[in-house]
Amino acid sequence: MTLAEFFGCTCLAFGPPFTMFVFTIAHDPIRIIILVAAAFFWLVSLLLSSIVWVALIPIKTYLQFAIFYTVLFQEIFRFAIYKILRRAEYGLKKITENSTTLTENKHILAYVSGLGFGIMSGAFSLINILADAVGPGTMGLKAGKETFFLTSSAIGLCFILLNTFWSVIFFNACDNRNYINLGYVILSHLLASYLTLLNSQYNYWECITTLYILMIFTGCFALKIAGGTIRSLTNGLKFKATI
Repeated sequence: MTLAEFFGCTCLAFGPPFTMFVFTIAHDPIRIIILVAAAFFWLVSLLLSSIVWVALIPIKTYLQFAIFYTVLFQEIFRFAIYKILRRAEYGLKKITENSTTLTENKHILAYVSGLGFGIMSGAFSLINILADAVGPGTMGLKAGKETFFLTSSAIGLCFILLNTFWSVIFFNACDNRNYINLGYVILSHLLASYLTLLNSQYNYWECITTLYILMIFTGCFALKIAGGTIRSLTNGLKFKATI
């Protein structure tokens, strides 16, 4: 039973991102490199957050403060990968066959780097939880909730998608110097992270419901910025289904 729960939660958290990777990134080596680079930048932000957490001994017990500077580090490195990709556009035109699509449609770079951010974020947040899901014990004893693994996977998926959407909005905001959208990314990232504190009180469903409402809104916002509409998205899905 524990093994089935492990595979179920793994597919829930990483199934949609894996599908996105296969159909939109895996066919292009340049996109794979960008995704790996973005994932590495997220790791560096985690490293710096860990150094600050270890160094600031008096406030190590205040998780709220740790969330604050962790989110700021992630957004700083999101900006760093944005600057690097913009500077590398000229070189990308020379080494990739799909240079026009990749460099002129700037939302592709944002999407790929955002997915890299999200996948690495999800992997680090869930790796230990999924390892415990294999067994031999299960959640639910000593006041624990049996839905812990399921809700953790659902939250992990939400943050993977949110990071993808945030990058699309963030890159566009930097290109157009739109500080309102830039602020939305940072504030919504902080909000989403602080909502996870509800889990310590076992308010899983309140946390998940609010996070997914935020994710849907952010996803629609990113779709609008990328020049798409809900109708174009549904038409694209219908077209894929007929192939």
